[in-house]
Amino acid sequence: MAQVLQIQAQLITSPIPSSVVDPNLIAVKLIGACADHANVRQAALIFAHLASPNIFAHNATLKALAQNSHWFHAIQFFNHQVSSPNAPNPDEFTFTSVLKACAGLAHVVNGQKIHAMVTKQGFESNLFVRNSLIDMYFKAGYLLLARHLFDEMFVRDRNVVCWNAMIAGYAQNEKYSDAIEVFRMMQQFGGVVPNDVTLVSVLPACAHLGALDLGKWIDGFISRREMALGLFLGNALADMYAKCGCITEARRVFNKMEERDVISWSIIICGLAMYGHADEAFGCFYEMLDCGEKPNDVVFMGLLTACTHAGLVKKGLNCFNTMDKEYGVSPKVEHYGCVVDLLSRAGELDKAEDMISSMPMKPNVIIWGALLGGCRIYRDSGRGQRVVQHILELDSDHSGSYVYLANVYSSMGRLDDAAKCRLRMRENGVLKTPGCSWIEVDNTVHEFFMGDLSHPESNKIYSMIRELMWKMKLAGYKPKTDLVVHSIDEEEKEDALSIHSEKLAIAFGLISTSEGTTIRVVKNLRICNDCHDAAKIISGIVKREIIVRDRSRFHHFKDGSFLSNK
Repeated sequence: MAQVLQIQAQLITSPIPSSVVDPNLIAVKLIGACADHANVRQAALIFAHLASPNIFAHNATLKALAQNSHWFHAIQFFNHQVSSPNAPNPDEFTFTSVLKACAGLAHVVNGQKIHAMVTKQGFESNLFVRNSLIDMYFKAGYLLLARHLFDEMFVRDRNVVCWNAMIAGYAQNEKYSDAIEVFRMMQQFGGVVPNDVTLVSVLPACAHLGALDLGKWIDGFISRREMALGLFLGNALADMYAKCGCITEARRVFNKMEERDVISWSIIICGLAMYGHADEAFGCFYEMLDCGEKPNDVVFMGLLTACTHAGLVKKGLNCFNTMDKEYGVSPKVEHYGCVVDLLSRAGELDKAEDMISSMPMKPNVIIWGALLGGCRIYRDSGRGQRVVQHILELDSDHSGSYVYLANVYSSMGRLDDAAKCRLRMRENGVLKTPGCSWIEVDNTVHEFFMGDLSHPESNKIYSMIRELMWKMKLAGYKPKTDLVVHSIDEEEKEDALSIHSEKLAIAFGLISTSEGTTIRVVKNLRICNDCHDAAKIISGIVKREIIVRDRSRFHHFKDGSFLSNK
């Protein structure tokens, strides 16, 4: 960078005549060098010294602003360019850079204005500009507009950047099934070979949905193509295996990586934590320290989570207390929430509430929700009702609080109060987040909601549910009808429990896979106690391993037993 400044100073003190060298040519080189060193201010000064900047100088400056995340100033620079009568008209490179800035700000109003200019000036068919438009609309959350631009293109015109923009856009907007669908389209019709950016974009979708078969195919593709397992690709692949419950495979990928960072270590530690393997998680942590890697807040979240699932109160508190003192990592609200959850699950409700009172930041809904979970487990209804008031003050639409109150009132025989609670919930338009479960069969991810009848195999699924319910009762299963808050009779409550999304997914897995195949289900919410008991009993009846990953952890069942902590 020092050389760039020296050249600039020399040009200002002893300018080269324009008849010898075009000043714009030198300026573009200098601006590019400044951009590479993130010295945007210097790039702007170089541009300002030009008497008649051409389109190349404009584009170099705009690119310098956009690529260094000076998005607002990039849009201002572009607006000044198009409003100035002496400035050159924008070209495809101009539009590409300014759309990058709009994407960075997720600013669809400016983006749509620029889109109109793009169309008016005939650049909409330009591949680079269209890819930038797709990316901008995805970043702004306008998925349908992005998809429309993509669908308008001829298949032969879509390059790998275009496919990557679609896959990443869907994944970043948590439309994981759509991301996988586009990836499959790319393979079947695109005629384009996926690159490492493609795989880094689609692997998180596999991880979220538990699409292990597709993840394994990608792993094999990487090996067949002899692709370098760089930091981003290696982390994405290891994370996919960890979140699909394949810790051994995640560690294999981790060991193959030539370069690792703190994210690499956190993937393994958090993966072990989700299975409740606290000793292994701490072993990995100490191994990380021996390698000279400094832990971050995510690593400590993994360790505290491991202690929570394994019930290691003393170890968890010690870990929490050493975060800042020994490693300089200040606890965030998430860490406090983990400790409150740890204490609450262990029945230390007084200590959990004291922890909340001593927090340096204001407790949020998640913190109070962790304590409410302990109140539910240990039937401390008095404390629970007090906690609910705190939650509803922060979030009047918190459905879990209404459900908890209704359950408390029902258990106390206060059926009128329970009914009023449900009525208040309806009047306020409070809706429970619908339970959703995914299962991958034959490389296709199938999605189920509670009581779902939309699946083509619904008749067979429900027939399997009825058969399982009969066999489960013979094996001693008693439905936890107290979890159903509606005023219906016991038989209807049993029916309501039988159609939870994870039970439907398990039933579909049983009718769609061969004997002995492990059933892997992913759920968006925590698995309820009834489904947990049901999955345990079903694993013994059908002689299959069943693995359910909910939003908190893995639940591993085999031969009628729960294995997650073994």
